[in-house]
Amino acid sequence: MPNTSDIQLKVLLDDQKVPEKISWIAKDSGVDEDRACNAFLLSIWDPKENNTLRIDLWTKDMLVDDMKQFYHQTLITMAETFERATGETRMKEQMLDFADYFAEKMGLKE
Repeated sequence: MPNTSDIQLKVLLDDQKVPEKISWIAKDSGVDEDRACNAFLLSIWDPKENNTLRIDLWTKDMLVDDMKQFYHQTLITMAETFERATGETRMKEQMLDFADYFAEKMGLKE
C-alpha cells in the first residue's frame, strides 16, 4: 500500500462567509493538533487544464502590516522553490531583487 500524507485546513466563516478563524494540521510534519493561522495561499497546478488553481484566504484579524510581511516572505520562498524546481539561479536572483524592492516600498526594511 502506498504511503500518503494529509494536510488539513479548517476555515470558520461568519454569516457573510468571511473567514473568522483558520487552522491547519499536518501530522507528518509534527503538527498533530489544530494550529491557528491568519492567512494562507494555496496554488495547485492542474495538468489537465494546464492552469493554476488557487485559494487565497485571510481572517478578519489579519493585520495589514502582517499581510505585507506574509507576502514578502512568500516572495522569497517562491524564488527559492523556483530555483530548486528548475535550476534557474539567475531568475531566482531577479525574484529576490523584486522581494527586496517590495520590502523597501512596503516599509519592511529597517
